[in-house]
Amino acid sequence: MATSVYEYKAVPITSLGLLGLSDEQIKQHEKLYNGYVTNVNKLNTEIAQLLGASKEASPEFAELKRRLGFEYNGMILHELYFSNMKSDGGELPSSSPLFARIVESFGSYETWEKDFKGVAKMRGVGWAILYQNPANGLLSNHWITLHEEGHPAGYVPILIMDIWEHAFTVDYAPTERAKYIDAFFKNIDWTVAANRLVQIHP
Repeated sequence: MATSVYEYKAVPITSLGLLGLSDEQIKQHEKLYNGYVTNVNKLNTEIAQLLGASKEASPEFAELKRRLGFEYNGMILHELYFSNMKSDGGELPSSSPLFARIVESFGSYETWEKDFKGVAKMRGVGWAILYQNPANGLLSNHWITLHEEGHPAGYVPILIMDIWEHAFTVDYAPTERAKYIDAFFKNIDWTVAANRLVQIHP
């Protein structure tokens, strides 16, 4: 029995002309993102073939399914990351609903920023992500390892920062992550991040 497979398309990356992050850095990073899209489609096709051959109980099926989480989250997180940066980014306006939510959740914007940057400076490779709890609207910062590990179930990603070294080593040495973090904050598209907030209804 044939199984239809949805084919994902790479999203064009438009976050160029950034402060402290060169176009070459972004273009090299985009190539890596395109690889995730390719691998998601390849894995889905191979899984469909195994299903068509009634091999869903095979070790091959299990291994492909495990790998799919890594590739799929790598694809989605990169799309969220690139889209929450822009060339004329800047400070989060105090009039933004995201600013109000941050203050409600952390007490002040400064406390949130210190916490988020603290997560981003943790040793290891992964992601620093600001999440919203859809149950009460509150925000929290999380360290995500290997794309698919550590996501709080049901939470909504609001601001995504790639902490893998490939995100900055065209422009900075591996030991200069702090400079990359500062550059990232200069390019945040706060409007995009704020639009990811979900409305909480009593």
